[in-house]
Amino acid sequence: MKVLIIGAHGKVGQRISKAMSASEDFEPTAFIRKEEQKPLFQEMGVATVVESLENTPEAIGNVIKNYDAVVFSAGSGGNTGDDKTIEIDLDGAIKSINQAEKQGVKRFVMVSASHTDDRSYWGKVDGMKTYYTAKHYADLELKRSSLDYTILRPVLLTVDDVAGKIMMSENPDEVNSEIPRQAVAETVLAVLQNPKSKGKIIEMSKGDHTISEALDKFLA
Repeated sequence: MKVLIIGAHGKVGQRISKAMSASEDFEPTAFIRKEEQKPLFQEMGVATVVESLENTPEAIGNVIKNYDAVVFSAGSGGNTGDDKTIEIDLDGAIKSINQAEKQGVKRFVMVSASHTDDRSYWGKVDGMKTYYTAKHYADLELKRSSLDYTILRPVLLTVDDVAGKIMMSENPDEVNSEIPRQAVAETVLAVLQNPKSKGKIIEMSKGDHTISEALDKFLA
């Protein structure tokens, strides 16, 4: 499966890229925004394409075409202002969704955030309301599209190098408070390999099951 990873240089994106590079089931390409980011992916054996989510929809479309799937794991980061969050997490995501649809790339996996549909939650974390608003409307655009989507909504991300045990739920109030980035990355691969995950929104956190067990339980 040829997969374009948008936001590949991010902390989750790098883990997705590395995991796909180690798998015989995937042929990943890292969508990055700077030439100087290339060596990291060359060491992984992952192809790269340099483009910006701030560019035109047509420019993004020219990159997206010819892939079997798109993974969107991009984010403006915690040190940027609201304007950059809107530009990357919202507009960049929507341009990617629209262009995937236009270019005939049916499969799309969105790395989103837990509680994104719960407006009462958005203001509970200082400085995060714009972020949750952006994620909510990007996810909404994806749900309205004709794409075969899966939306992953992890809770607070940790830097553990091992995925560990997780849980999945449709209800964000049922999950725990943290999850390793490695678990999110490996779950991206798992849902791409499981056709039953199409059209699903998955809240996820640490839990009591392996990724495959948690996914089978969720999809049962």
